[in-house]
Amino acid sequence: MRHPYYESILLIERLHRHFLEVLKTELDRLGIQDINNVQCLILYNIGDDDLTVGELTARGYYLGSNVSYNVKKMVENGYLNQERSTHDRRSVRVRLSEKGLALRTRIGDMFERQVTTLDQAGFAPEELVACNETLHKLERFWSTSIDYSGFPNLGRTAVAAQPGRA
Repeated sequence: MRHPYYESILLIERLHRHFLEVLKTELDRLGIQDINNVQCLILYNIGDDDLTVGELTARGYYLGSNVSYNVKKMVENGYLNQERSTHDRRSVRVRLSEKGLALRTRIGDMFERQVTTLDQAGFAPEELVACNETLHKLERFWSTSIDYSGFPNLGRTAVAAQPGRA
């Protein structure tokens, strides 16, 4: 029997893909074809902020090259405004255009519709709070695992003592 951890990893990835499909369905319902679901999620996460691509990457945990490409496409399609920073000409700041703000409002409306149907679907707010707490703990676990040892909260001595480790 596999440890529940493995199922959690697969479930998180699967849920993310399902949520992207929900966004795609909403874009199709709205007749919007000039932005994809991933770009829509990035747009929603920008919100009312004025960010650099680097800040957006850090905030949304997106891959940098993907964010740059998607930002370029959203600028071309009128969802984002961009301007070079006056302090650092290498840095580009982005914010939602009027078109982007309008789409963000429509996606926010979708979220509100979903929130109102959660009870009907059998979700109590307390269950989602508990789920979020567990996911935050898993996020912290993974964050501490990025020291490349693979063993969070263990010193180098303990890692070196593991069989097969030098």
